[in-house]
Amino acid sequence: MPTISKKGKLMPASPIRKLVPYAEQAIKAGKHIYHLNIGQPDIKTPEVALNAVKENDIDILSYSRSEGSEQYRKKLAKYYAKHNIDVSHEDIIVTTGASEALLFLFSSIMDPGDEVIISEPFYANYIAFSTATGVNVVPAICSIDNNFALPPVDTFEKLITPKTKGILICNPGNPTGCLYSKEDIEQLSTLAIKHDLFLVADEVYREFVYDGHTHHSILQMEGIDQHAVIIDSVSKRYSMCGARVGCLVSKNKTVMQTVLKFAQARLSPPTYAQIASEAALDTPQSYFDDVIKEYVERRNILITELQKIKGVKVAVPKGAFYCIVELPIKNSDDFAQWLLEDFDVDGETVMVAPAGGFYSTPSVGINQIRIAYVLNKESLLKAVTILKEALNVYKD
Repeated sequence: MPTISKKGKLMPASPIRKLVPYAEQAIKAGKHIYHLNIGQPDIKTPEVALNAVKENDIDILSYSRSEGSEQYRKKLAKYYAKHNIDVSHEDIIVTTGASEALLFLFSSIMDPGDEVIISEPFYANYIAFSTATGVNVVPAICSIDNNFALPPVDTFEKLITPKTKGILICNPGNPTGCLYSKEDIEQLSTLAIKHDLFLVADEVYREFVYDGHTHHSILQMEGIDQHAVIIDSVSKRYSMCGARVGCLVSKNKTVMQTVLKFAQARLSPPTYAQIASEAALDTPQSYFDDVIKEYVERRNILITELQKIKGVKVAVPKGAFYCIVELPIKNSDDFAQWLLEDFDVDGETVMVAPAGGFYSTPSVGINQIRIAYVLNKESLLKAVTILKEALNVYKD
């Protein structure tokens, strides 16, 4: 019988999606599920984006350029200028989501066996991207005890080996909601320049920053141009997860020329989704003001209610819309499955993402979950109430 590849065997299942079969069975059994497991916002997509597709008169749905339409990239450059990021459209390659941008980048700047340092816990698919490209993840471990603050820069420096090609951060962070300070970004930039490494920042949650804090992009730093790469996406910013449009931004011409070859191999990003994404750039600031106000209220309700549960520890997010929660249990994978298979309160239960999949370090985070507070406030309150009841009766 033919066998699959070693790489295929090593490819991890998504901690966010692997429980879907149990959720489907729960729904068939008549249960209502509050989904705290996935970052699918319930915020409405801006009408200007939807209308751009509905009202378009395309009669031949043709390929776009491999790097994305020039019109969209020029408009993106103006968007970045508003955020004090000085780039031209030639510094941007449009991708099929941020995921493709990272896959292209890993393939462009690292060979199999090379290493990338990532602050941990991190977005679970980073492990999948590293597995797909044969790259080794080296974790810079963060702790819930100090709200997942970035480790001291000397911690990163001690992890650098001859195989290290880059440092990857997510800012604001998924799954922690951690926001890095200007000093954090400056120190990482200095380190990248000192050791001639790439500094890669996943900045898809740039707009989602709370409590008067400011987002600091790596491309705002001095002297970093040849080392810095931004990964970005429309998915969360405009509640357009299904568009699957992202981009890669860098002033390093060699990197961009190399990434373009991978982009050419997959032909082009989706045309209609680029039309929607280009129109979304006209979304008024009032949209974001309302969205941020809503997320702050949701966060505050969630954190307040979680802190009332005995034995629960929770990190307070400063950005994005996720938090890591440590539970008084041994194994969150078992707990999450039990919630779907064997537990309900009046026919309702919750679905969470076990946090172990957001760590590369074995046995770390196995009593934690990630919660995405993308439900309305009433649903969040109900979900936490159910979670509390579940913890009262759950037996490891």
